[in-house]
Amino acid sequence: MVAAIAATMMLRPPSSKRTWGFARIEVVAALGQAALLLVVGTYAAVEGVRRLFEPTQVPGTELLVFGVIGLVANLAAMGILASSREANFNMRAAFLEVLNDALGSIGVIVAAIVIATTGFQRADTFAALFIAALILPRAVTLLRETTRVLMEFTPEGVDLDIVRAHVLELDHVTEVHDLHASTIGTGLPVISAHVVIDDECFESGHAPQILEQIRSCMKEHFPVSFDHATIQLETTALRDRTCHAIQHA
Repeated sequence: MVAAIAATMMLRPPSSKRTWGFARIEVVAALGQAALLLVVGTYAAVEGVRRLFEPTQVPGTELLVFGVIGLVANLAAMGILASSREANFNMRAAFLEVLNDALGSIGVIVAAIVIATTGFQRADTFAALFIAALILPRAVTLLRETTRVLMEFTPEGVDLDIVRAHVLELDHVTEVHDLHASTIGTGLPVISAHVVIDDECFESGHAPQILEQIRSCMKEHFPVSFDHATIQLETTALRDRTCHAIQHA
């Protein structure tokens, strides 16, 4: 349900008040689902440990019926989501949630068979612990990745020191400052920078060519392609005035 709502909202076009539209709603939805999976996985682990010391009677036949019904439903959902599970954070979270349910159903079926054939009541406990061990690491990974986006950390695989050094290698570029990079949503990395170039470039009219070189550099030379690059070209005099104003603010 959460994934469906988020996917629908993402289709809304940008506006003057929401310039990126609802592109980041997928990250918010995925964060919520990852947090929920983390809670469910933790609960399963805690409950499993408790049942190790306080075993309860579990009806094997009824457990098997519910497990089979749940597995069929979850396999159908996984089939629908499988092709798009890497499309964005939202779909990854939705697939992970369905996978969690499917693993739970498999665990229930296995536990039910063991209980029905051997009478070993702790089978469901071990199944719960096994499922928790599979789900928790994936939930933590998704939680960490979505948090990185919301905190506007530099995109994975991008070293801004390398970006800065690469831009500084371009002719007439003397300084790069206020360099920032983040991710709005899946497939939408953005970068911005103030680039100081020789004053003569403005006088000779070569500044647009340098700007194009910088944009091409940021789009083609790094592991992440920055199609959205906001570059402010500055003269040395403008840089000095800006620094002076900041120091005396």
